[in-house]
Amino acid sequence: MRLAALFLLPVCLAAQTKYDLLLKNGHLIDAKNHIDAVRDVAIKDHKIAAVEAAIPAASAGKTIDLKGLYITPGLVDIHVHVYAGTGLKGAYSGDLSVYPDGYTFRNGVTTVVDAGSSGWRNFPDFLDRVITRSKTRVLAFINIVGLGMSGGNTEQDTNDMDAKATASRAKEHPDVIVGIKTAHYAGPEWIPVDRALEAAASAGIPLMVDFGVFRPERPYQELVLKKLRPGDISTHMYLDMVPMLDDQQKLLPYLPEARKRGVLFDVGHGGGSLLFRQAVPALQQGWIPDSISTDLHVSSAAGGMKDMLNVMSKFLNMGQSLSTVIAESTWKPAQEIHREEFGQMSVGAVADIAVLKLERGRFGFIDSYGAKLNGTQKLSCELTIKDGRVVYDLNGLSRDDWKTLHKNYKAQGADVWDGTLNSTVRNRK
Repeated sequence: MRLAALFLLPVCLAAQTKYDLLLKNGHLIDAKNHIDAVRDVAIKDHKIAAVEAAIPAASAGKTIDLKGLYITPGLVDIHVHVYAGTGLKGAYSGDLSVYPDGYTFRNGVTTVVDAGSSGWRNFPDFLDRVITRSKTRVLAFINIVGLGMSGGNTEQDTNDMDAKATASRAKEHPDVIVGIKTAHYAGPEWIPVDRALEAAASAGIPLMVDFGVFRPERPYQELVLKKLRPGDISTHMYLDMVPMLDDQQKLLPYLPEARKRGVLFDVGHGGGSLLFRQAVPALQQGWIPDSISTDLHVSSAAGGMKDMLNVMSKFLNMGQSLSTVIAESTWKPAQEIHREEFGQMSVGAVADIAVLKLERGRFGFIDSYGAKLNGTQKLSCELTIKDGRVVYDLNGLSRDDWKTLHKNYKAQGADVWDGTLNSTVRNRK
Protein backbone atom coordinates (compact mmCIF):
# COMPACT_ATOMS: atom_id res chain seq x y z
CA MET A 1 0.00 0.00 0.00
CA ARG A 2 2.78 2.40 0.92
CA LEU A 3 4.64 1.56 -2.33
CA ALA A 4 1.52 2.27 -4.39
CA ALA A 5 1.21 5.67 -2.73
CA LEU A 6 4.77 6.53 -3.73
CA PHE A 7 4.02 5.72 -7.37
CA LEU A 8 0.95 7.95 -7.26
CA LEU A 9 2.84 10.93 -5.79
CA PRO A 10 4.26 12.33 -9.08
CA VAL A 11 0.81 12.26 -10.69
CA CYS A 12 -0.72 14.03 -7.67
CA LEU A 13 1.97 16.70 -7.74
CA ALA A 14 1.44 17.15 -11.49
CA ALA A 15 -2.28 17.61 -10.95
CA GLN A 16 -1.55 20.43 -8.50
CA THR A 17 0.53 22.49 -10.93
CA LYS A 18 -0.97 25.70 -12.26
CA TYR A 19 0.19 25.25 -15.87
CA ASP A 20 0.71 22.31 -18.21
CA LEU A 21 3.74 23.68 -20.02
CA LEU A 22 6.05 26.64 -19.40
CA LEU A 23 8.39 28.22 -21.95
CA LYS A 24 11.06 30.18 -20.06
CA ASN A 25 13.65 32.77 -21.01
CA GLY A 26 12.79 33.05 -24.70
CA HIS A 27 12.60 36.37 -26.56
CA LEU A 28 8.93 36.83 -27.40
CA ILE A 29 7.89 38.72 -30.55
CA ASP A 30 4.13 39.24 -30.60
CA ALA A 31 3.04 42.03 -32.94
CA LYS A 32 -0.56 42.23 -31.77
CA ASN A 33 0.46 42.84 -28.17
CA HIS A 34 3.51 44.98 -29.03
CA ILE A 35 5.90 42.66 -27.21
CA ASP A 36 9.52 42.38 -28.31
CA ALA A 37 11.33 41.27 -25.15
CA VAL A 38 12.28 38.27 -23.03
CA ARG A 39 9.13 36.73 -21.59
CA ASP A 40 7.94 33.49 -20.03
CA VAL A 41 4.89 31.89 -21.64
CA ALA A 42 2.64 29.41 -19.84
CA ILE A 43 0.14 27.03 -21.46
CA LYS A 44 -2.91 25.48 -19.83
CA ASP A 45 -5.63 23.38 -21.50
CA HIS A 46 -4.19 24.08 -24.97
CA LYS A 47 -4.36 27.87 -24.60
CA ILE A 48 -2.00 30.69 -23.63
CA ALA A 49 -2.50 31.01 -19.88
CA ALA A 50 0.08 33.64 -18.94
CA VAL A 51 2.74 35.88 -20.51
CA GLU A 52 4.97 37.44 -17.85
CA ALA A 53 8.53 38.57 -17.21
CA ALA A 54 9.09 35.67 -14.81
CA ILE A 55 6.92 32.64 -14.07
CA PRO A 56 8.20 30.11 -11.49
CA ALA A 57 9.25 26.80 -13.02
CA ALA A 58 7.56 24.98 -10.15
CA SER A 59 4.18 26.24 -11.36
CA ALA A 60 4.24 24.02 -14.46
CA GLY A 61 4.24 20.31 -15.02
CA LYS A 62 6.87 20.74 -17.73
CA THR A 63 9.34 23.59 -18.24
CA ILE A 64 11.46 24.21 -21.33
CA ASP A 65 14.36 26.67 -21.19
CA LEU A 66 14.51 28.71 -24.42
CA LYS A 67 17.32 31.10 -23.57
CA GLY A 68 18.84 32.53 -26.74
CA LEU A 69 15.81 31.57 -28.86
CA TYR A 70 12.81 33.51 -30.16
CA ILE A 71 9.22 32.70 -29.30
CA THR A 72 6.64 33.78 -31.88
CA PRO A 73 3.03 32.97 -32.64
CA GLY A 74 2.63 30.00 -34.96
CA LEU A 75 3.41 31.23 -38.47
CA VAL A 76 0.47 31.90 -40.81
CA ASP A 77 1.15 31.21 -44.51
CA ILE A 78 -1.77 32.56 -46.55
CA HIS A 79 -0.63 31.33 -49.97
CA VAL A 80 -0.04 27.59 -50.39
CA HIS A 81 -1.29 24.77 -52.63
CA VAL A 82 -2.14 21.66 -50.65
CA TYR A 83 -5.01 20.03 -52.56
CA ALA A 84 -2.81 16.98 -53.08
CA GLY A 85 -3.64 13.47 -54.25
CA THR A 86 -6.31 14.33 -56.81
CA GLY A 87 -4.60 12.72 -59.79
CA LEU A 88 -5.10 15.86 -61.87
CA LYS A 89 -2.10 16.69 -64.00
CA GLY A 90 -0.25 19.95 -64.50
CA ALA A 91 -2.25 21.85 -61.89
CA TYR A 92 -1.77 23.09 -58.37
CA SER A 93 -4.81 21.04 -57.37
CA GLY A 94 -3.11 17.92 -58.69
CA ASP A 95 0.46 16.72 -59.02
CA LEU A 96 2.01 20.08 -58.07
CA SER A 97 0.18 20.35 -54.76
CA VAL A 98 1.74 18.98 -51.57
CA TYR A 99 0.29 17.53 -48.39
CA PRO A 100 0.77 20.27 -45.80
CA ASP A 101 2.04 18.42 -42.73
CA GLY A 102 5.40 17.56 -44.27
CA TYR A 103 6.20 21.24 -44.89
CA THR A 104 4.54 23.19 -42.10
CA PHE A 105 5.48 22.18 -38.56
CA ARG A 106 9.19 21.86 -39.31
CA ASN A 107 9.07 25.53 -40.30
CA GLY A 108 7.00 26.83 -37.38
CA VAL A 109 3.88 27.11 -39.55
CA THR A 110 0.64 26.12 -37.82
CA THR A 111 -1.94 27.68 -40.18
CA VAL A 112 -1.99 27.72 -43.99
CA VAL A 113 -4.47 29.02 -46.53
CA ASP A 114 -4.79 27.14 -49.80
CA ALA A 115 -4.89 29.80 -52.51
CA GLY A 116 -7.55 28.69 -54.95
CA SER A 117 -6.55 25.12 -55.72
CA SER A 118 -10.22 24.14 -55.52
CA GLY A 119 -13.40 25.80 -56.72
CA TRP A 120 -17.02 25.42 -55.67
CA ARG A 121 -17.34 22.12 -57.58
CA ASN A 122 -14.43 20.25 -56.01
CA PHE A 123 -14.07 21.99 -52.66
CA PRO A 124 -16.03 19.21 -50.88
CA ASP A 125 -13.42 16.70 -52.10
CA PHE A 126 -10.60 18.98 -50.92
CA LEU A 127 -12.32 19.32 -47.55
CA ASP A 128 -12.61 15.55 -47.15
CA ARG A 129 -9.30 14.57 -48.73
CA VAL A 130 -6.96 17.09 -47.11
CA ILE A 131 -8.47 19.69 -44.78
CA THR A 132 -10.16 17.36 -42.30
CA ARG A 133 -7.23 14.91 -42.31
CA SER A 134 -4.38 17.37 -41.72
CA LYS A 135 -2.81 18.20 -38.39
CA THR A 136 -1.96 21.57 -39.87
CA ARG A 137 -4.84 24.03 -39.73
CA VAL A 138 -5.86 24.36 -43.38
CA LEU A 139 -8.11 27.21 -44.53
CA ALA A 140 -8.93 28.14 -48.12
CA PHE A 141 -9.42 30.82 -50.71
CA ILE A 142 -11.94 29.24 -53.08
CA ASN A 143 -11.33 29.72 -56.81
CA ILE A 144 -13.84 31.56 -58.98
CA VAL A 145 -13.37 28.70 -61.48
CA GLY A 146 -15.65 25.84 -60.44
CA LEU A 147 -12.93 23.23 -60.84
CA GLY A 148 -10.21 25.40 -59.34
CA MET A 149 -6.67 25.19 -60.63
CA SER A 150 -7.17 22.19 -62.87
CA GLY A 151 -4.79 23.51 -65.50
CA GLY A 152 -5.07 24.02 -69.24
CA ASN A 153 -8.29 25.39 -70.66
CA THR A 154 -10.18 24.79 -67.42
CA GLU A 155 -8.81 27.96 -65.83
CA GLN A 156 -9.67 29.96 -68.98
CA ASP A 157 -13.30 28.83 -69.09
CA THR A 158 -15.34 31.92 -68.22
CA ASN A 159 -18.52 29.78 -68.39
CA ASP A 160 -17.35 28.01 -65.23
CA MET A 161 -16.78 31.26 -63.33
CA ASP A 162 -20.03 31.29 -61.37
CA ALA A 163 -20.13 34.05 -58.76
CA LYS A 164 -23.37 32.85 -57.12
CA ALA A 165 -22.25 29.23 -56.79
CA THR A 166 -18.85 30.31 -55.49
CA ALA A 167 -20.35 32.62 -52.88
CA SER A 168 -22.84 29.95 -51.86
CA ARG A 169 -20.07 27.44 -51.24
CA ALA A 170 -18.15 30.01 -49.19
CA LYS A 171 -21.24 30.68 -47.07
CA GLU A 172 -21.63 26.93 -46.45
CA HIS A 173 -18.14 26.73 -44.91
CA PRO A 174 -17.38 30.05 -43.18
CA ASP A 175 -15.13 28.23 -40.71
CA VAL A 176 -12.76 27.17 -43.51
CA ILE A 177 -13.27 29.38 -46.56
CA VAL A 178 -11.73 32.78 -45.84
CA GLY A 179 -11.69 34.37 -49.29
CA ILE A 180 -12.10 34.12 -53.06
CA LYS A 181 -9.23 33.63 -55.52
CA THR A 182 -8.74 34.33 -59.19
CA ALA A 183 -5.55 33.31 -61.01
CA HIS A 184 -3.79 32.44 -64.24
CA TYR A 185 -6.30 33.98 -66.63
CA ALA A 186 -4.76 34.78 -70.02
CA GLY A 187 -7.60 36.56 -71.80
CA PRO A 188 -7.97 40.31 -72.29
CA GLU A 189 -11.24 40.62 -70.33
CA TRP A 190 -11.85 41.51 -66.68
CA ILE A 191 -14.41 38.70 -66.37
CA PRO A 192 -12.56 36.58 -63.75
CA VAL A 193 -11.80 39.58 -61.54
CA ASP A 194 -15.30 41.02 -61.84
CA ARG A 195 -17.00 37.72 -61.02
CA ALA A 196 -14.58 37.01 -58.19
CA LEU A 197 -15.32 40.46 -56.76
CA GLU A 198 -19.05 39.73 -57.01
CA ALA A 199 -18.61 36.44 -55.14
CA ALA A 200 -16.40 38.03 -52.50
CA ALA A 201 -18.88 40.86 -51.91
CA SER A 202 -21.78 38.41 -51.62
CA ALA A 203 -19.93 36.20 -49.13
CA GLY A 204 -18.44 39.16 -47.21
CA ILE A 205 -14.86 37.95 -47.57
CA PRO A 206 -11.70 39.29 -49.28
CA LEU A 207 -10.45 38.54 -52.78
CA MET A 208 -6.90 37.42 -53.56
CA VAL A 209 -5.73 38.03 -57.13
CA ASP A 210 -2.90 36.32 -58.98
CA PHE A 211 -3.09 38.47 -62.09
CA GLY A 212 -2.00 35.65 -64.40
CA VAL A 213 -0.84 36.71 -67.83
CA PHE A 214 -0.49 40.50 -68.01
CA ARG A 215 -2.39 42.11 -70.89
CA PRO A 216 -2.44 45.77 -72.03
CA GLU A 217 -6.26 45.60 -72.16
CA ARG A 218 -6.37 45.08 -68.37
CA PRO A 219 -3.36 46.85 -66.86
CA TYR A 220 -2.19 45.99 -63.37
CA GLN A 221 -2.47 49.65 -62.36
CA GLU A 222 -6.22 49.52 -63.01
CA LEU A 223 -6.54 46.36 -60.92
CA VAL A 224 -5.06 47.89 -57.78
CA LEU A 225 -6.28 51.49 -58.28
CA LYS A 226 -9.86 50.82 -59.40
CA LYS A 227 -10.94 47.18 -59.22
CA LEU A 228 -9.78 45.89 -55.85
CA ARG A 229 -11.56 46.96 -52.66
CA PRO A 230 -9.95 47.83 -49.33
CA GLY A 231 -8.86 44.55 -47.78
CA ASP A 232 -8.47 42.72 -51.09
CA ILE A 233 -5.06 41.16 -51.74
CA SER A 234 -2.71 41.35 -54.70
CA THR A 235 -0.32 38.42 -54.41
CA HIS A 236 3.04 37.94 -56.19
CA MET A 237 3.89 41.55 -55.38
CA TYR A 238 7.54 41.27 -56.54
CA LEU A 239 6.72 39.45 -59.76
CA ASP A 240 8.80 40.51 -62.78
CA MET A 241 5.71 41.60 -64.73
CA VAL A 242 4.43 43.96 -62.02
CA PRO A 243 5.27 47.55 -63.10
CA MET A 244 7.25 48.61 -60.05
CA LEU A 245 10.34 50.68 -60.90
CA ASP A 246 11.02 53.38 -63.46
CA ASP A 247 14.21 53.62 -65.54
CA GLN A 248 15.99 55.27 -62.61
CA GLN A 249 14.91 52.44 -60.29
CA LYS A 250 12.45 54.69 -58.48
CA LEU A 251 9.27 53.16 -57.11
CA LEU A 252 6.27 54.00 -59.27
CA PRO A 253 3.87 56.24 -57.33
CA TYR A 254 0.69 54.31 -58.17
CA LEU A 255 1.75 51.51 -55.78
CA PRO A 256 1.69 53.65 -52.59
CA GLU A 257 -1.56 55.14 -53.88
CA ALA A 258 -3.09 51.67 -54.10
CA ARG A 259 -1.96 50.90 -50.56
CA LYS A 260 -3.58 54.12 -49.34
CA ARG A 261 -6.82 52.82 -50.87
CA GLY A 262 -6.52 49.81 -48.56
CA VAL A 263 -5.33 47.25 -51.11
CA LEU A 264 -3.03 44.67 -49.48
CA PHE A 265 0.12 43.24 -51.06
CA ASP A 266 1.30 39.69 -50.42
CA VAL A 267 4.65 38.11 -51.33
CA GLY A 268 3.49 34.76 -52.77
CA HIS A 269 7.09 33.79 -53.63
CA GLY A 270 6.33 30.59 -55.56
CA GLY A 271 8.40 29.27 -58.39
CA GLY A 272 8.50 32.48 -60.42
CA SER A 273 7.24 35.42 -58.41
CA LEU A 274 10.07 37.00 -56.43
CA LEU A 275 13.01 38.70 -58.10
CA PHE A 276 15.74 40.39 -56.10
CA ARG A 277 16.07 43.06 -58.79
CA GLN A 278 12.46 44.04 -58.04
CA ALA A 279 12.35 43.37 -54.31
CA VAL A 280 15.63 44.89 -53.08
CA PRO A 281 15.25 48.41 -54.56
CA ALA A 282 11.52 48.43 -53.73
CA LEU A 283 12.15 47.45 -50.10
CA GLN A 284 14.81 50.13 -49.81
CA GLN A 285 12.16 52.66 -50.82
CA GLY A 286 9.65 51.40 -48.28
CA TRP A 287 7.62 49.08 -50.50
CA ILE A 288 7.32 46.31 -47.90
CA PRO A 289 4.92 43.36 -47.81
CA ASP A 290 1.67 43.32 -45.91
CA SER A 291 2.20 39.57 -45.62
CA ILE A 292 4.97 37.09 -46.35
CA SER A 293 3.81 33.86 -47.96
CA THR A 294 5.37 30.99 -49.85
CA ASP A 295 3.08 29.94 -52.72
CA LEU A 296 4.14 26.45 -51.65
CA HIS A 297 3.94 23.68 -54.25
CA VAL A 298 6.24 20.94 -55.54
CA SER A 299 8.26 23.16 -57.87
CA SER A 300 8.68 26.10 -55.51
CA ALA A 301 9.70 23.86 -52.60
CA ALA A 302 12.47 22.38 -54.74
CA GLY A 303 13.55 25.75 -56.16
CA GLY A 304 14.55 29.11 -54.79
CA MET A 305 11.54 29.43 -52.48
CA LYS A 306 12.14 26.25 -50.41
CA ASP A 307 10.01 26.99 -47.35
CA MET A 308 8.51 29.70 -45.16
CA LEU A 309 11.60 30.30 -43.04
CA ASN A 310 13.78 30.59 -46.13
CA VAL A 311 11.47 33.27 -47.55
CA MET A 312 11.43 35.12 -44.22
CA SER A 313 15.23 34.92 -44.10
CA LYS A 314 15.43 36.57 -47.51
CA PHE A 315 13.56 39.58 -46.18
CA LEU A 316 15.87 39.76 -43.18
CA ASN A 317 18.83 39.87 -45.51
CA MET A 318 17.14 42.43 -47.75
CA GLY A 319 17.04 44.79 -44.78
CA GLN A 320 13.87 44.18 -42.82
CA SER A 321 14.04 43.81 -39.04
CA LEU A 322 13.24 40.52 -37.35
CA SER A 323 10.21 41.98 -35.57
CA THR A 324 8.83 43.25 -38.89
CA VAL A 325 9.36 39.93 -40.64
CA ILE A 326 7.64 38.09 -37.78
CA ALA A 327 4.68 40.49 -37.89
CA GLU A 328 4.36 39.96 -41.66
CA SER A 329 4.30 36.19 -41.07
CA THR A 330 1.90 36.04 -38.11
CA TRP A 331 -0.43 38.84 -37.02
CA LYS A 332 -0.69 40.71 -40.33
CA PRO A 333 -1.74 37.71 -42.46
CA ALA A 334 -4.15 36.62 -39.71
CA GLN A 335 -5.76 40.06 -39.98
CA GLU A 336 -5.92 39.83 -43.78
CA ILE A 337 -8.03 36.68 -43.60
CA HIS A 338 -10.05 38.02 -40.64
CA ARG A 339 -8.88 35.28 -38.30
CA GLU A 340 -7.51 37.43 -35.50
CA GLU A 341 -7.63 34.48 -33.10
CA PHE A 342 -4.44 33.26 -34.81
CA GLY A 343 -1.04 34.88 -35.31
CA GLN A 344 -0.91 36.29 -31.78
CA MET A 345 -0.30 35.19 -28.21
CA SER A 346 -2.80 37.00 -26.01
CA VAL A 347 -3.84 35.24 -22.83
CA GLY A 348 -6.73 32.98 -23.80
CA ALA A 349 -5.58 32.54 -27.40
CA VAL A 350 -5.01 29.09 -28.83
CA ALA A 351 -1.45 27.97 -28.03
CA ASP A 352 0.05 27.99 -31.53
CA ILE A 353 3.73 28.80 -31.06
CA ALA A 354 6.96 28.72 -33.07
CA VAL A 355 10.36 28.69 -31.36
CA LEU A 356 12.94 30.03 -33.79
CA LYS A 357 16.69 30.34 -33.87
CA LEU A 358 18.42 33.20 -35.65
CA GLU A 359 21.64 31.77 -37.04
CA ARG A 360 24.60 33.97 -37.98
CA GLY A 361 27.05 33.04 -40.70
CA ARG A 362 27.42 32.99 -44.47
CA PHE A 363 24.29 32.00 -46.36
CA GLY A 364 23.05 32.18 -49.92
CA PHE A 365 19.49 32.74 -51.15
CA ILE A 366 18.12 32.19 -54.65
CA ASP A 367 15.33 34.14 -56.34
CA SER A 368 12.82 32.86 -58.87
CA TYR A 369 15.13 33.45 -61.83
CA GLY A 370 18.14 31.82 -60.18
CA ALA A 371 19.98 34.95 -59.02
CA LYS A 372 21.79 34.76 -55.68
CA LEU A 373 21.66 37.04 -52.65
CA ASN A 374 24.43 36.65 -50.08
CA GLY A 375 23.27 36.88 -46.48
CA THR A 376 24.55 36.75 -42.92
CA GLN A 377 21.46 35.56 -41.02
CA LYS A 378 19.00 32.72 -41.36
CA LEU A 379 16.01 31.50 -39.39
CA SER A 380 15.52 27.89 -38.36
CA CYS A 381 12.81 26.23 -36.28
CA GLU A 382 13.62 24.52 -32.99
CA LEU A 383 10.12 23.76 -31.73
CA THR A 384 6.53 24.04 -32.95
CA ILE A 385 3.47 23.88 -30.74
CA LYS A 386 -0.04 23.68 -32.17
CA ASP A 387 -3.13 23.76 -29.96
CA GLY A 388 -0.86 23.40 -26.93
CA ARG A 389 0.84 20.24 -28.22
CA VAL A 390 4.45 19.89 -29.28
CA VAL A 391 4.26 18.76 -32.90
CA TYR A 392 7.89 19.36 -33.94
CA ASP A 393 11.05 19.30 -31.84
CA LEU A 394 14.34 19.58 -33.76
CA ASN A 395 16.77 19.06 -30.90
CA GLY A 396 14.63 17.44 -28.21
CA LEU A 397 14.06 20.58 -26.17
CA SER A 398 10.83 19.14 -24.78
CA ARG A 399 12.22 15.65 -24.14
CA ASP A 400 13.82 13.96 -21.14
CA ASP A 401 17.34 12.58 -21.41
CA TRP A 402 17.20 8.84 -21.78
CA LYS A 403 19.48 8.37 -18.77
CA THR A 404 16.88 9.99 -16.47
CA LEU A 405 14.08 7.70 -17.59
CA HIS A 406 13.14 4.28 -16.27
CA LYS A 407 14.89 1.46 -18.09
CA ASN A 408 11.55 0.29 -19.48
CA TYR A 409 10.38 3.71 -20.68
CA LYS A 410 7.69 3.66 -23.35
CA ALA A 411 7.52 5.41 -26.69
CA GLN A 412 6.34 8.99 -26.28
CA GLY A 413 5.19 9.54 -29.85
CA ALA A 414 5.22 12.71 -31.90
CA ASP A 415 2.81 14.69 -29.71
CA VAL A 416 5.09 14.59 -26.70
CA TRP A 417 3.08 17.14 -24.75
CA ASP A 418 -0.71 16.95 -24.69
CA GLY A 419 -1.46 18.76 -21.45
CA THR A 420 -2.02 15.58 -19.43
CA LEU A 421 1.56 15.04 -18.22
CA ASN A 422 1.27 11.29 -18.67
CA SER A 423 3.93 10.99 -21.37
CA THR A 424 6.49 12.53 -19.03
CA VAL A 425 5.43 11.41 -15.55
CA ARG A 426 4.89 7.74 -16.29
CA ASN A 427 8.43 7.28 -17.60
CA ARG A 428 10.42 8.94 -14.86
CA LYS A 429 12.40 6.92 -12.33
